[in-house]
Amino acid sequence: MYELLFWKYLEDVYLNHHEVYEALLEKQEVEGLEKLPVEIILNRINSVFSQWEKVDENSWKNNAGNGAFQVITTPQSIKIDCYGTEGKTMNKLVELLEEFKCPLYDPQVPERYDEMSE
Repeated sequence: MYELLFWKYLEDVYLNHHEVYEALLEKQEVEGLEKLPVEIILNRINSVFSQWEKVDENSWKNNAGNGAFQVITTPQSIKIDCYGTEGKTMNKLVELLEEFKCPLYDPQVPERYDEMSE
């Protein structure tokens, strides 16, 4: 499994990314993060991945190729667990969340790619 996590800081707020990540995993509310339009983001994922089989409310599977992913949300974050998902699919998810000014935090590295969000 490969994990992708997205959140958006309030203006002029800068926190320790890894601590934010750990708090969000525990589904805690983090002071300094914006509330996200979760339903709108899920609808956008659904339309971009409309060719994929929707396994349940928050999971998609690629019947034409490799991979599946599950979206786990809190009011402040979008976490996407990728299972055997191709790099270009993950890039598509990253680009999609950038539309909402939510840069990727990659806990495997660990690095947040917020210079791309400006």
